[in-house]
Amino acid sequence: MLGWAIILGFIAGSLPFSVWVGHLLLKRDIRQLGDGNPGATNVFRAGNWKAGILALCLDYIKGLIPVATAYWGGGIRDERIILIFMAPLLGHQFSPFLKFRGGKGIATTFGAWTGLTLWEGPCILGLFLIFFYWFLDQDAWSIVLGMTGLLFYWVIRGTKTEVYGAALFNLWFVLWTHRMALGGKIRLKRHYGIFKGFISTRL
Repeated sequence: MLGWAIILGFIAGSLPFSVWVGHLLLKRDIRQLGDGNPGATNVFRAGNWKAGILALCLDYIKGLIPVATAYWGGGIRDERIILIFMAPLLGHQFSPFLKFRGGKGIATTFGAWTGLTLWEGPCILGLFLIFFYWFLDQDAWSIVLGMTGLLFYWVIRGTKTEVYGAALFNLWFVLWTHRMALGGKIRLKRHYGIFKGFISTRL
């Protein structure tokens, strides 16, 4: 069962829903927009929020279903689930439908964490991402530090070995997928509004 779960998880993750949504609904190749990433963000950049939400949900589901099916349905509740957690993320990154090129897998990551921990993982990760997106001027660093924050959360909270393993793999995954954008110093944003009078410096 484990082997089939990994294979099916990889296949599910490799389905380039955002690219297909772009072709079918927008008649555009979203990889020609923005950063060229075949993910939901570029569907939103194409100017159609409804198509963007559809792509986002589909990318989320392809991470959710393989992990949830194995963990809650198949009773794989030990270190083996880490391999199944990895499968849709690696499928998204190395999609055979896109000549083994893929996206950064943020929506798929949230789906996989939902499948493994229900609300807890995605909510904590989301809070960390909101925090770092608010203060940092670089999306790549925000994602890496958000994932690092989730790992430390699990360490402080105390959890199962498979959750630690999934968090360590996920941190490696975001470091790999964002490696080209992590150069240079971390820059802070300038904020006003509710932080009136606060002016951040640039590091």
